[in-house]
Amino acid sequence: MPERRPRLEGKVAIVTGGGSRGAGVGNGKATAVLFAREGARVLVVDRVQDRIDDTLAMIKGEGGIASGFVGDVTRLADCEAMVAAAVERYGRLDILHNNVGIDSATASVVDMDLGEYDAVMNVNVKSIVLTGRAAIPQMAKQGGGAITNISSIAAIRPRGMDAYSTSKAAVIGLTQAMAISHAAEHIRVNAILPGPVYTPMVSSDGMSEKLRDGRRMSTPLMTEGTAWDIGWAAVFLASDEAKWVTGVALPVDGGVSVTRRLWQA
Repeated sequence: MPERRPRLEGKVAIVTGGGSRGAGVGNGKATAVLFAREGARVLVVDRVQDRIDDTLAMIKGEGGIASGFVGDVTRLADCEAMVAAAVERYGRLDILHNNVGIDSATASVVDMDLGEYDAVMNVNVKSIVLTGRAAIPQMAKQGGGAITNISSIAAIRPRGMDAYSTSKAAVIGLTQAMAISHAAEHIRVNAILPGPVYTPMVSSDGMSEKLRDGRRMSTPLMTEGTAWDIGWAAVFLASDEAKWVTGVALPVDGGVSVTRRLWQA
């Protein structure tokens, strides 16, 4: 059997939100590391330099190729500079992975803070518009590319975080619209819907072991997802193995989205 070639060999990827909030490995960090393991040259983007440095240390410690870019993807100028940096350093751009996101308080439309609603929509949805606006012309000029946006199963199975669920549902709609709008340019656009994975962001919110176990037991597989599960899905969607996959909203959730079992905090 011939030796398997790296699945992203020769490709250049941008991963936004590529650092982890706290110790451990979050979704963006895992994705950046796996992209590099699979042969991509990776631009790790985050607002916080220390988070970027942690991800770069892991990638370079494994012999991967990566560099960092400090930027805020809610600002178009930063998004344009991010893409320019990737092209300047690596010559092209093949993959855009939009991992940046924030959650919201558990509140209905009656109770939610409207300023928080605007902030959640700005970070979770508008940032994808801005990164796409910056990246798509470069991808189109090269003959194609792959964009993956991080949504959430909260988009299809909400549980009281109205602002967050709304934003993540909008990510699915935006993903599908982008997939149609840019198919002729050979740009594939897909979304990943993570389930109740345990990441540094969840840990930093102070989740107790009891609640953590409750989340685990809420899944039909009765196992806990990790950032690596999200990262491997991202590798597939970014690879040529998924060359006929676009406009898809892929749950990675241990089966939560297809069961009636509910997790209660």
